[in-house]
Amino acid sequence: MTRGSVFRRTALTGAFGLALAAAVAAPAAQAAPAAQSAAATADVQSVALAKALGAKSAGSYVDSAGKLVVNVTDQAAAAQVRAGGATPRLVTRSAAQLAAVQAALAKIRVVGTAYAVDPVADQVVLTVYGQATGSRLATLLATARAYGSAVRVERVKTLLTRTISGGDAIYGGQYRCSLGFNVRNSAGTYFFLTAGHCGNIASSWYANSAHTTLLGTRAGSSFPGNDYAIVRYSSTFTNHPGTVGSQDITSAGTPAVGQVVTRRGSTTGIHSGTVTALNATVNYAEGTVTGLIRTTVCAEGGDSGGPLYSGTRAYGLTSGGSGNCTTGGTTFFQPVTEPLSVYGVSVY
Repeated sequence: MTRGSVFRRTALTGAFGLALAAAVAAPAAQAAPAAQSAAATADVQSVALAKALGAKSAGSYVDSAGKLVVNVTDQAAAAQVRAGGATPRLVTRSAAQLAAVQAALAKIRVVGTAYAVDPVADQVVLTVYGQATGSRLATLLATARAYGSAVRVERVKTLLTRTISGGDAIYGGQYRCSLGFNVRNSAGTYFFLTAGHCGNIASSWYANSAHTTLLGTRAGSSFPGNDYAIVRYSSTFTNHPGTVGSQDITSAGTPAVGQVVTRRGSTTGIHSGTVTALNATVNYAEGTVTGLIRTTVCAEGGDSGGPLYSGTRAYGLTSGGSGNCTTGGTTFFQPVTEPLSVYGVSVY
């Protein structure tokens, strides 16, 4: 946020065609079709196996060869994974054990911390950012130590932030955010999605800082807890293609841990990285947000609300994180499948 200390990234990006689009540089070439196909196969296969295994699965990820690996704790589940076309991996800790660790950490909320399951290491990763201090942090760390090797603590000197600032910018109040994906409902009404911390601050959103070109009006927003918002396009604004830059977006899903994904933002443009965890919990100053996608994709102030995707598949909306695109960092994303379901809309 340009006016605040917590970086929740904002960027009017994604499936958004403004009259000024011609003045914006075209994005770099997208992933090759073969890579896109592999990514789509991995996330669909991961979801199917997770449903079939239920509590028997202790997480999954895509290995360096692009193959889906599913963690299990017994040979029967391993056979089920093989039958599903993936590679089983026997691990020590079950999904229930890792969930119990997360539940214990959740009882001690400390601003500037985040945690998620790392399925490659079969651990819960507790990240402590620069602003986390005091007796509650000491209690949280003591709780983490009590679980031994089941918890890995990572310390990051930079701050965990959320930022409102621009991209192909959308403007609300005194702030600038980013558009994520254009969507529509079954009646053919058009909307766009952005971050909830953006949606909370203004009801009307514009294509310019002078607030003379109205895009639309907020139809819903959820933050904290979640981090998504939806804006209904004004009848006077009709240029809203279903693309991220020049990349067409045709479907939405959940990425696999280990999958390479791309983010587009107004401040830093196009950057790629790897998904490192799903269902991450982040403790922002304004409140806790759960269910986030954790990645190594960099982002900076002005990238909030922008899209996370791979090829034609939509995955998330930029929420917040730490670091920058010079030295690198961690960025969290709100899964896009949740607002699509809540508001009854779809990408196109």
